Amino acid sequence: MTSPVIITLAINGETSKKRNPNVPHTPEEIVADAVACFAAGVAVVHNHMGDIRLTGQAAADRYALAWAPIREAVPDAILCPTTQQATDLEERLNFLGPARKAGARLASIDPGVENFASSGPDGLPGVWRGCLDYSIDMVERAFGIIAGLGLGLSLGIYEPGFLRLVLAMKRAGVLPRGTIAHLYFGGDHNFLDGVKGGYTFGLPPTRKALDAYVEMIGDSGITWGVAVPGGDLCETGLARYAIERGGHVRIGLEDHAADRQPTNLQLVKEVVAVCLEAGKRPASRTEAAAILDLP
Repeated sequence: MTSPVIITLAINGETSKKRNPNVPHTPEEIVADAVACFAAGVAVVHNHMGDIRLTGQAAADRYALAWAPIREAVPDAILCPTTQQATDLEERLNFLGPARKAGARLASIDPGVENFASSGPDGLPGVWRGCLDYSIDMVERAFGIIAGLGLGLSLGIYEPGFLRLVLAMKRAGVLPRGTIAHLYFGGDHNFLDGVKGGYTFGLPPTRKALDAYVEMIGDSGITWGVAVPGGDLCETGLARYAIERGGHVRIGLEDHAADRQPTNLQLVKEVVAVCLEAGKRPASRTEAAAILDLP
């Protein structure tokens, strides 16, 4: 078996207990899930910590409530926080310096502009509507901040235009070291509220859609993986196809929305089985750090 697969676990996000009672939110729940999933084959854990609007040292301290015991149990854990929410970019990212000291090895950015909404009647956008607002200028500044802190970079690619910007920055030699681009495919559920047939985004989780992204990536050398926010990555068949094409995978209860309510550990075991069926194996944390070339 060659070319190990980096499994990233998006452990909770903003998924509610109503949508899936198994989602971990307290520090104790996050620790238990993360340690078990690292042991099962996960290389990277991405988590939210309960207050997406908290910034600065206070945000880093909140992450550390789970990270400290995780690092005690798994010293080489690769941990990745979300991007905190604030109007000012520097305020959004000002927790990353303290978070690095607390154990973060990756930062998370969605490099583009994207509309989101809750589910409304007939699959139309619902009452809650928002917009992801990373302009080109903000992306450039964010990449500079993250590279300056010595953090790797986890990218959320919601649309092909996001990837084109990243590829341009890769060609120009300004993409931060340690970058992985997670290609997000919109599932058949609204990933915000979990409603089936609700308003979604991006390309569907099909082979042709992945082929289009892989054609764009070409020989750029960008490390990439797939995720299906609002769906079930393994059930779509996209996990197996991406692994066969040399990609990596992101799974977890932040993204997962389907008729069943699995645990994170169940999802990890399922994708590990897919790796093995494809003749590959999960990457260890050491291997993942080397593949990503983490600072």
